[in-house]
Amino acid sequence: MRYLFFRLAIFLKRPFSQYSRRKRLRVFLKEMKLTGGERIIDLGGSAVFWADVEPSLHVTVVNLPGMLCKSEMPAHHSFVYLEADACNLEQFPDNSFDIAYSNSVIEHVGGESRRKSLAAEARRLAPRYWVQTPSIYFPIEAHNHMPFWWFYPASVRRYFIGRWSKKLPAWTEMIIGTTVLDFKELKALFPDGLVYTERVLGFIKSYSLYRR
Repeated sequence: MRYLFFRLAIFLKRPFSQYSRRKRLRVFLKEMKLTGGERIIDLGGSAVFWADVEPSLHVTVVNLPGMLCKSEMPAHHSFVYLEADACNLEQFPDNSFDIAYSNSVIEHVGGESRRKSLAAEARRLAPRYWVQTPSIYFPIEAHNHMPFWWFYPASVRRYFIGRWSKKLPAWTEMIIGTTVLDFKELKALFPDGLVYTERVLGFIKSYSLYRR
């Protein structure tokens, strides 16, 4: 019973999340025009995501030390794992890859300067990019499942965070380090990006900024 609310929220949102991911993947494949053999850098991702992508790809997965998960590798792709900061990949020259990809990462990297750095790297590393992030306007917050979380007064958010930190300290640390971006900031970070707006029941669930 201790974590009933969170378990129930995750259970209820699972079918919506699975549907959204499948739909988003179809749009990604269409817009990026994958034919096979593309060199992709996945900023903050995992190999598991690429299991449902049929064309064989060369994927470099970048994640922080200790965060890389090398299990369940799709056999039809080749993978390189790199422990590094996705906000600073100066070891790679411009356009070292065909596509830079990032899914629900930019809201976790830190303050405004780090978000700018991740966006700049995504735009620099490849001629094509796809960066997805949740919408601040969706009624249920994507990470803590609280309704309209980002519109609470700061004092109310601090109250909940104080309670959560006693029961779920690691999870609460993730919540504290999360900043969901509004659309204005996203457009400023990706001025050359097209926008795919994902909706659920009429509400904006996420944005994907991409360059073809």
